[in-house]
Amino acid sequence: MPRTSTYLNFVRSTEEAFRFYQSVFKTEFSCAIARFKDLPPNPDCPPLSEADQNLILHIELPILGGHVLMGTDAPETMGLTVTPGNNVHINLEPDTRAEADYLFDALSTGGKVEMPLQDMFWGAYFGSFTDRFGTHWMVNCAAKA
Repeated sequence: MPRTSTYLNFVRSTEEAFRFYQSVFKTEFSCAIARFKDLPPNPDCPPLSEADQNLILHIELPILGGHVLMGTDAPETMGLTVTPGNNVHINLEPDTRAEADYLFDALSTGGKVEMPLQDMFWGAYFGSFTDRFGTHWMVNCAAKA
């Protein structure tokens, strides 16, 4: 079933923020908390510090009406910078790759693609972009090719 969620980026405070949201909405995380230490090794990237390894890579919390908040830390040691405006993404999760391609192509027209749609290590077909109006989007499709 397709869904839409809101993706939040934080500077080293994702866990604190999501524990707070969890206390407010009184819900449970809908999947295991993934940490940066869970990333597969990448020879093109320097090793992460112990502090960075324990940062949140991905977390999900259902809130109201089927809406899900998702989040990640954006460590500056990995070259990431969080500023107001880039810390919130609308995350689309279509049922099919064809729908993912359509949504990605249509919404990114005239915008800036950060990551083209591609198969990712977590098993999804994923891409991200900023549309021509400055809204940040992610498309994450679990359907296999």
